[in-house]
Amino acid sequence: MRGVKYLYNARGKRTGVLIDLERNRGLWEDLFDVALARSRGAERTAAWTTVRGRLERQGRLKPPQPGT
Repeated sequence: MRGVKYLYNARGKRTGVLIDLERNRGLWEDLFDVALARSRGAERTAAWTTVRGRLERQGRLKPPQPGT
């Protein structure tokens, strides 16, 4: 893959990677998203209705309009 270089230890095992961010910005964003999601895997979740209600009360989300 262009713009990606691997780092090897003394035994020839891949131990790291260098990513050209100008050439592979999308790849870096995908890797970061996966790492972030995994780091949050043990966090509690909340039902959408609970989150929506909290956002509406805080004024960060408009309540749904009748008839829409």
